[in-house]
Amino acid sequence: MVNYVLASAARTQAAAMITELETARPGAVELLAQGALAELRTWPELTVKDVPENEAAQGCSVAGAYDYGPPPRLSVATSNSHARRDFTALHELGHHLQKNSFDLMEPFSKEADRGVLLEDAACDAFAAQILLPAHLVDQHLDAKGPTASAITLLWETSKASRMAVCVRAAQRLPAPGHVLLLDPVGHLAFAASHGLPPLRRGSFQGDIPVIDRALAGLGRVQGRTQVRYRDGILGRELHTDTAPMDGYTVAVLVTDSAPWRAFTPPTSDTGPRSRDYICANCDENYRSFEPACPRCRVPHCPECGRCACPPRTPGRSCPGCFLEHPPAMFAPDSDRCLDCS
Repeated sequence: MVNYVLASAARTQAAAMITELETARPGAVELLAQGALAELRTWPELTVKDVPENEAAQGCSVAGAYDYGPPPRLSVATSNSHARRDFTALHELGHHLQKNSFDLMEPFSKEADRGVLLEDAACDAFAAQILLPAHLVDQHLDAKGPTASAITLLWETSKASRMAVCVRAAQRLPAPGHVLLLDPVGHLAFAASHGLPPLRRGSFQGDIPVIDRALAGLGRVQGRTQVRYRDGILGRELHTDTAPMDGYTVAVLVTDSAPWRAFTPPTSDTGPRSRDYICANCDENYRSFEPACPRCRVPHCPECGRCACPPRTPGRSCPGCFLEHPPAMFAPDSDRCLDCS
């Protein structure tokens, strides 16, 4: 199954969302661009709720959530950045628009995952297109594609959030890749992807090549790296360019045609690669893309079907059949199981 969304598909969906919004509420886009959160609080059909960041939905690309209601509710995580909260509010409004329009839901039927990834990517594109008009983006992002320094300059000269700038930059990537926003430690604050599987917000990327040097204080670094997905699975090797962004680090990663280099052939498709495991029960060496056990963080062994968690009931080995059985299978004072007794 294809597990990525092309930036162009999300942008097309976002344009349809803006058209439908303007039809229903003429002038809404301009008012939202001036102050999205303040404007949405005046809409009687919606409830806007401020929530702590740890209560925001983890499945969303931003620190917010949408609830059908009634009445429909947009939850926006508290933040010192008004620009970030405006972007989050617009993202959640995007969910509201798509979940309440048959026309906007129609493209989901053509997606392998029934539109899960497209819906979220379209919400990001919708928010970014309202906050960052095309003429402003054109002034800072070259036709060859964005560099990390150009993204930082666009953010500094606009009033938009870092997230909105990342989305606009990802829409202009010349090849499959990501635009990442990392906090000072290396956790992913936000990611906008094009043509590659999306990355989870909050995932740790601080120790992968290039990013580790940027976070160590070098700021502007170029090279190749592999991003980390869940359970240590690595993606394909990508050309990478980084720049500081007022306490954060922005990184542009592409498979080829890197705008900061004269010539960049495609990187070899080395990923995704899973971690190697040794089963704690049968000593089998294996690799697995299956989700890890939430307790021991090890996926189940394909040979014996067990993870690394200790058995809930300790077993005993029978010298007769050489099998391990629960204690109830042994008679008192007997070292053999009931089948062998």
